[in-house]
Amino acid sequence: MDKVEQAFAAVPREGFLLEGDRWRAAEDAPIPIGHGQTNSQPTTVRAMLRLLDVQLGQRVLDVGAGSGWTTGLLAHLTGPEGEVVGVELDPRLARWGAGNVAAGGWPWAHVEEAQPGVLGAPAGEPYDRILVSAGAESMPTALLDQLADPGRLVVPVEGWMTLAVRQQGVDEVTTHGAYRFVPLR
Repeated sequence: MDKVEQAFAAVPREGFLLEGDRWRAAEDAPIPIGHGQTNSQPTTVRAMLRLLDVQLGQRVLDVGAGSGWTTGLLAHLTGPEGEVVGVELDPRLARWGAGNVAAGGWPWAHVEEAQPGVLGAPAGEPYDRILVSAGAESMPTALLDQLADPGRLVVPVEGWMTLAVRQQGVDEVTTHGAYRFVPLR
């Protein structure tokens, strides 16, 4: 079992779904979590996490944290030597996600309300890894500005899962299949 599968086993999805939808946790589909947002399809999350290639002890930014599920998965992948900052624009989802992550027992991870008009969490930069669970119209330069060197950023751009790998000041950008996401705001 690879490290992403270990994270999925350690961080069950049902704990991050609305109570009435927890029975759907095994579905390979996005599940609504309220406020126009979804808990992403597990196959999609697996693909994103494999592209992100999180290592123990890294600092990770989780943009569009929603219910906190990806923040929890990232916390498992970084281990207690790491740090995971989840940001969520909707204050109600941010509070719920923060509670879910706190209940998971990862004191090195948290979800906070994103600052309106600010993409990511620039006060905490640089981040070794940045995961974006919302679709962008173009590569978000504000997030690239928060990426460490070396670093990796995974973000859906114009419907394509996009990986930016920064190495020695150079960003190599590749695409990895078509996906649908709620819009990045």
